Amino acid sequence: MDEPSTDVIQGTLDMLILKTLSLEPMHGFGIARRIEQISRGVFKVNPGSLLTAFQRLERAGWLDSEWRQTDNARRAKFYTLTRAGHKQLEYETNDWARRASAIARLLKAEG
Repeated sequence: MDEPSTDVIQGTLDMLILKTLSLEPMHGFGIARRIEQISRGVFKVNPGSLLTAFQRLERAGWLDSEWRQTDNARRAKFYTLTRAGHKQLEYETNDWARRASAIARLLKAEG
């Protein structure tokens, strides 16, 4: 059998970024690593996808960003969740739970 995919499920990257940033402000590399760590390696985030998502989330007003020094003295853009971002995370979390529950019911269905 082929190795299972570690790509983030289409349409969930925004939610995973918002959730990660609800824990603390972070830079892009930190967000990607945190998603991979919390998912125990099930999800790996493509850096190109991450950059596009950050731009989209900032335009939507769900993230703020500022340039800062990292712990190893490098300059990086740090992202913070806005109040609107917290509300969007709540909406997406509820929507995801509803969809996951529906999928679980379908998988348990017997003929």
